[in-house]
Parts: sequence; structure tokens; C-alpha cells
Amino acid sequence: MTTPKPAPNPPAASGPTVPCPTCRRPTVFRRDNPFRPFCGERCKQIDMGAWAAEDYRVEAPPPKAEDVPD
Repeated sequence: MTTPKPAPNPPAASGPTVPCPTCRRPTVFRRDNPFRPFCGERCKQIDMGAWAAEDYRVEAPPPKAEDVPD
């Protein structure tokens, strides 16, 4: 009985490598990566969920009194 050989490693993708903002794993930052700057769909959805839950906020000055509706 012979032991099956492991599949060869796929060729390394070329391009700059950046850490995924969610999990910090290195990921290739290229136009053909549909999830960039994330490593995959899961990390992209985690980040979107954080925005939806208002875990992230963009600072802005408080509204002026005339801008607030009555």
C-alpha cells in the first residue's frame, strides 16, 4: 500500500502583502482580490457588522443649532 503524496503548494500570489484589518493575517493587496484589504469574505462581513452596530464612528463636530430640526 502506498501513501498518497500531498498536493503541491499553489504558486504564491504576487503583489504587496498587507495585514488583514480584522484578523491580521497577511493578504495580497491586488485589484483582483475582491475582498481587499481583507483576507476573505468572513473578515469583510465582520468589519461590515461592526460598522452596522456603530462600533466604529467617524468624528465630526457637533451640529449647529440652526441645523437641528425642530
